[in-house]
Amino acid sequence: MGYEELIHEALTTPFEGWDWAVFRGRMTSADDLPWDYEELVRERLPKAASLLDLGTGGGELLSSLAPLPPRTAATEGYAPNLPIARRRLEPLGVEVAESSRRFPDGSFELIVDRHESYDPHEIRRLLGEGGTFVTQQVAGRDLEEVNAALGGPPHEDHAWDLAAATAALEAAGLEVTWSQEAGYPVTFRDIGALVLYLRVISWQVPGFHIDTYEDRLRALHAEMESGRALRATAHRFALLAQYVQA
Repeated sequence: MGYEELIHEALTTPFEGWDWAVFRGRMTSADDLPWDYEELVRERLPKAASLLDLGTGGGELLSSLAPLPPRTAATEGYAPNLPIARRRLEPLGVEVAESSRRFPDGSFELIVDRHESYDPHEIRRLLGEGGTFVTQQVAGRDLEEVNAALGGPPHEDHAWDLAAATAALEAAGLEVTWSQEAGYPVTFRDIGALVLYLRVISWQVPGFHIDTYEDRLRALHAEMESGRALRATAHRFALLAQYVQA
């Protein structure tokens, strides 16, 4: 397809929950991390009577973890995902809310979070004595080569990394008991995949609009058509934190 067709497709392709199948073969990544977030969560489920999943998306991962603790809840702040999450999770007995603030203090023994922003003090408020927080986060330098290729501003949370997350959780009264950070390569093979990604992950390039970046997008399209894909590095970190009352 030509430039205009790829851009039109990128702007009109439906995207629900966090189903990345639409990118298959067009945006590729090794996704080769030295830890397994899902396994970190699964290891802790049998001992937890209550669970909160922050930023559940369409509930894809949470539903795959069944059987779930007797009391399980999830939050999803992106309005289009809420009905999708509720359709998938409510039959499993999961309460799905827009915000964690509806839950009382000390409501959960286990809080899990994959790629959702969070308030460390809210995590501390929600965890019961001895409760555990498990998170995998996208670091602020994530795919910074994309921003550079477009001549755009850096990621809004450029300084967000493992050290910053650890310090903030400890300041809120939690103890970080394990942590690790790593990166892996990501390749965009056509301009439509890149624009669709930026449409979905709108915070990657603040203020992104195809008209503003048309010259750079067309130049990148020409490079991709000639076989030079756009290569970048994904940055991730994960940690476990526990609330133990002093």
